[in-house]
Amino acid sequence: MTRTKQRYGAAATLALAVLTLSGCDSNSDTSYESAYANHEPLHVVGYPSTGSLRLTQELVWHIADGETDDLRSLATSDSSDAQSKKTAENWIKGFEEGARGKVTADFYDEASERQVVVLYFHDTKQVKEFSLRVDGKSDEEKWQVLMKETDLKDAKQKPTWAPKEPGGTDSKSSS
Repeated sequence: MTRTKQRYGAAATLALAVLTLSGCDSNSDTSYESAYANHEPLHVVGYPSTGSLRLTQELVWHIADGETDDLRSLATSDSSDAQSKKTAENWIKGFEEGARGKVTADFYDEASERQVVVLYFHDTKQVKEFSLRVDGKSDEEKWQVLMKETDLKDAKQKPTWAPKEPGGTDSKSSS
Protein backbone atom coordinates (compact mmCIF):
# COMPACT_ATOMS: atom_id res chain seq x y z
CA MET A 1 0.00 0.00 0.00
CA THR A 2 1.32 3.44 -0.88
CA ARG A 3 1.70 6.23 1.62
CA THR A 4 -1.09 8.21 -0.11
CA LYS A 5 -3.55 5.31 0.22
CA GLN A 6 -2.53 4.86 3.85
CA ARG A 7 -3.19 8.55 4.56
CA TYR A 8 -6.60 8.46 2.85
CA GLY A 9 -7.49 5.29 4.72
CA ALA A 10 -6.48 6.84 8.03
CA ALA A 11 -8.42 10.02 7.25
CA ALA A 12 -11.54 8.03 6.36
CA THR A 13 -11.24 6.00 9.56
CA LEU A 14 -10.85 9.18 11.61
CA ALA A 15 -13.88 10.79 9.94
CA LEU A 16 -16.00 7.71 10.61
CA ALA A 17 -14.87 7.67 14.24
CA VAL A 18 -15.75 11.34 14.70
CA LEU A 19 -19.20 10.82 13.17
CA THR A 20 -19.81 7.79 15.36
CA LEU A 21 -18.62 9.45 18.56
CA SER A 22 -20.56 12.64 17.89
CA GLY A 23 -23.77 10.71 17.42
CA CYS A 24 -24.33 12.14 13.95
CA ASP A 25 -26.74 10.45 11.58
CA SER A 26 -24.66 9.29 8.62
CA ASN A 27 -27.59 9.80 6.19
CA SER A 28 -27.97 13.39 7.39
CA ASP A 29 -24.25 13.98 7.10
CA THR A 30 -24.16 12.44 3.62
CA SER A 31 -26.93 14.73 2.37
CA TYR A 32 -25.24 17.72 4.05
CA GLU A 33 -21.92 16.84 2.39
CA SER A 34 -23.66 16.42 -0.96
CA ALA A 35 -25.41 19.79 -0.61
CA TYR A 36 -22.12 21.40 0.45
CA ALA A 37 -20.39 20.05 -2.66
CA ASN A 38 -23.18 21.24 -4.96
CA HIS A 39 -23.29 24.89 -3.89
CA GLU A 40 -21.12 27.97 -3.94
CA PRO A 41 -19.12 28.21 -0.69
CA LEU A 42 -20.66 30.50 1.91
CA HIS A 43 -18.32 33.33 2.89
CA VAL A 44 -18.35 33.99 6.62
CA VAL A 45 -17.77 37.11 8.71
CA GLY A 46 -18.20 37.20 12.48
CA TYR A 47 -18.43 34.35 14.93
CA PRO A 48 -21.09 31.74 14.26
CA SER A 49 -21.57 28.64 16.38
CA THR A 50 -21.37 25.29 14.61
CA GLY A 51 -25.18 25.13 14.73
CA SER A 52 -25.87 28.66 13.48
CA LEU A 53 -23.37 28.23 10.63
CA ARG A 54 -24.87 24.91 9.52
CA LEU A 55 -28.40 26.35 9.68
CA THR A 56 -27.36 29.39 7.62
CA GLN A 57 -25.74 27.19 4.98
CA GLU A 58 -28.88 25.05 4.73
CA LEU A 59 -31.05 28.19 4.61
CA VAL A 60 -29.09 29.56 1.64
CA TRP A 61 -29.04 26.18 -0.15
CA HIS A 62 -32.81 25.64 0.20
CA ILE A 63 -33.50 29.16 -1.06
CA ALA A 64 -31.11 28.64 -4.00
CA ASP A 65 -32.71 25.31 -4.91
CA GLY A 66 -36.29 26.57 -4.50
CA GLU A 67 -37.01 23.89 -1.88
CA THR A 68 -40.06 25.26 -0.05
CA ASP A 69 -40.70 22.21 2.16
CA ASP A 70 -37.04 21.82 3.15
CA LEU A 71 -36.85 25.54 3.92
CA ARG A 72 -40.02 25.31 6.05
CA SER A 73 -38.46 22.52 8.08
CA LEU A 74 -35.96 25.06 9.43
CA ALA A 75 -38.68 27.22 11.05
CA THR A 76 -38.86 27.88 14.79
CA SER A 77 -41.69 26.23 16.69
CA ASP A 78 -43.56 29.52 17.14
CA SER A 79 -44.01 29.93 13.38
CA SER A 80 -47.34 28.45 12.26
CA ASP A 81 -47.49 26.12 9.25
CA ALA A 82 -49.19 28.83 7.21
CA GLN A 83 -46.58 31.44 8.25
CA SER A 84 -43.60 29.22 7.52
CA LYS A 85 -45.04 28.12 4.14
CA LYS A 86 -45.73 31.70 2.99
CA THR A 87 -42.38 32.93 4.36
CA ALA A 88 -40.51 30.14 2.55
CA GLU A 89 -42.31 31.01 -0.69
CA ASN A 90 -41.47 34.71 -0.22
CA TRP A 91 -37.80 34.07 0.55
CA ILE A 92 -37.45 31.83 -2.49
CA LYS A 93 -39.25 34.32 -4.73
CA GLY A 94 -37.24 37.23 -3.36
CA PHE A 95 -33.74 35.72 -3.02
CA GLU A 96 -33.44 32.54 -5.11
CA GLU A 97 -31.37 34.16 -7.84
CA GLY A 98 -28.99 35.78 -5.36
CA ALA A 99 -28.64 32.60 -3.29
CA ARG A 100 -27.32 30.75 -6.37
CA GLY A 101 -24.29 33.02 -6.52
CA LYS A 102 -21.74 34.38 -4.06
CA VAL A 103 -23.22 34.91 -0.59
CA THR A 104 -21.56 36.31 2.53
CA ALA A 105 -23.05 35.66 5.95
CA ASP A 106 -22.23 38.26 8.61
CA PHE A 107 -22.91 36.75 12.06
CA TYR A 108 -23.68 39.22 14.84
CA ASP A 109 -23.02 38.98 18.57
CA GLU A 110 -22.41 35.76 20.47
CA ALA A 111 -24.18 32.55 19.50
CA SER A 112 -24.96 30.55 22.61
CA GLU A 113 -28.76 30.56 22.16
CA ARG A 114 -29.62 33.05 19.42
CA GLN A 115 -27.91 34.99 16.67
CA VAL A 116 -28.72 37.54 14.00
CA VAL A 117 -27.18 36.86 10.61
CA VAL A 118 -27.19 39.23 7.66
CA LEU A 119 -26.81 37.67 4.23
CA TYR A 120 -25.25 39.64 1.40
CA PHE A 121 -26.25 38.28 -2.02
CA HIS A 122 -23.44 39.72 -4.14
CA ASP A 123 -24.77 38.99 -7.65
CA THR A 124 -28.12 40.71 -6.99
CA LYS A 125 -26.84 43.29 -4.49
CA GLN A 126 -29.53 42.23 -1.98
CA VAL A 127 -29.16 42.19 1.80
CA LYS A 128 -31.38 40.17 4.15
CA GLU A 129 -31.50 39.79 7.96
CA PHE A 130 -32.43 36.47 9.59
CA SER A 131 -33.06 35.68 13.27
CA LEU A 132 -31.71 32.29 14.38
CA ARG A 133 -32.13 30.58 17.73
CA VAL A 134 -31.91 27.29 19.53
CA ASP A 135 -35.42 25.82 19.59
CA GLY A 136 -37.19 22.66 20.70
CA LYS A 137 -37.38 20.46 23.74
CA SER A 138 -34.23 20.35 25.86
CA ASP A 139 -33.30 16.87 24.66
CA GLU A 140 -34.00 17.76 21.00
CA GLU A 141 -32.75 21.34 20.75
CA LYS A 142 -31.41 22.51 17.41
CA TRP A 143 -30.88 25.77 15.59
CA GLN A 144 -33.93 27.11 13.73
CA VAL A 145 -34.87 30.32 11.90
CA LEU A 146 -37.80 32.64 12.68
CA MET A 147 -40.22 32.45 9.72
CA LYS A 148 -43.00 35.03 10.09
CA GLU A 149 -42.62 37.18 6.96
CA THR A 150 -45.86 36.48 5.14
CA ASP A 151 -45.79 39.70 3.07
CA LEU A 152 -43.37 39.62 0.12
CA LYS A 153 -42.53 43.33 0.45
CA ASP A 154 -41.62 42.86 4.13
CA ALA A 155 -39.69 39.67 3.37
CA LYS A 156 -37.53 41.49 0.81
CA GLN A 157 -36.94 44.52 3.05
CA LYS A 158 -33.27 45.36 3.58
CA PRO A 159 -32.32 45.88 7.23
CA THR A 160 -31.84 49.59 7.91
CA TRP A 161 -29.10 49.05 10.51
CA ALA A 162 -26.85 46.68 8.53
CA PRO A 163 -23.69 48.05 6.90
CA LYS A 164 -23.44 48.18 3.10
CA GLU A 165 -20.60 45.66 3.16
CA PRO A 166 -20.13 42.55 5.31
CA GLY A 167 -18.12 43.14 8.48
CA GLY A 168 -18.72 46.88 8.47
CA THR A 169 -19.60 46.99 12.17
CA ASP A 170 -17.20 44.29 13.38
CA SER A 171 -20.17 41.93 13.64
CA LYS A 172 -21.78 43.80 16.53
CA SER A 173 -25.42 44.84 16.29
CA SER A 174 -25.40 47.08 19.39
CA SER A 175 -22.98 49.58 20.90
